Amino acid sequence: GNGFMDGKELQNFIQELQQARKKAGLDLTPEMKAFVDQYGKSTDGKIGIVELAQVLPTEENFLLFFRCQQLKSSEDFMQTWRKYDSDHSGFIDSEELKSFLKDLLEKANKQIEDSKLTEYTEIMLRMFDANNDGKLELTELARLLPVQENFLIKFQGVKMCAKEFNNAFEMYDQDGNGYIDENELDALLKDLCEKNKKELDITNLATYKKSIMALSDGGKLYRAELALILCAEEN
Repeated sequence: GNGFMDGKELQNFIQELQQARKKAGLDLTPEMKAFVDQYGKSTDGKIGIVELAQVLPTEENFLLFFRCQQLKSSEDFMQTWRKYDSDHSGFIDSEELKSFLKDLLEKANKQIEDSKLTEYTEIMLRMFDANNDGKLELTELARLLPVQENFLIKFQGVKMCAKEFNNAFEMYDQDGNGYIDENELDALLKDLCEKNKKELDITNLATYKKSIMALSDGGKLYRAELALILCAEEN
């Protein structure tokens, strides 16, 4: 449930893929063969659902529709999230998701009927709604990003409980104005990188900061938005 397959998960998938194709009397496609050659003997590779979608043959690979220019980086993704989580609830419901997909398809010059859009929305919920609550949280929808671009995967391992998060927010909101600005976030992230060297790479600090600030309101990063990144879901 960490947003990608690696290690034994990836090995099991490759084995099942090969067996299924053989059982169906089919050879591996060139894309599949390249995939198996790349990951078949490696135990340290990672692959997300978007990378996998490029390997699997589908009549209409709708997942790849959504890899348009708008979702090329974590920063773009966070700006998109900020736009469609219009009520700042911390999740996107089915209607917000439908609007999100409609706009993405239009940007990719894809015109589809409303019934098809509804179908895509339902499929997206089934695929990405890990806790089956009928809505998508930030980390769930972030699986649309390639693994190497999904910085949220790294932050999964450094999330705090509610009490720790609130204490940290108040500590780094040095002027007590109720939000964290770019300089305060920089200080917070530097300390997080220092404490969590295995998960976070300080050389990527500028990228982390840019992506997180994309959630801000005119440079003001409020508690609820920062909580999406740093506060554990159960809290």
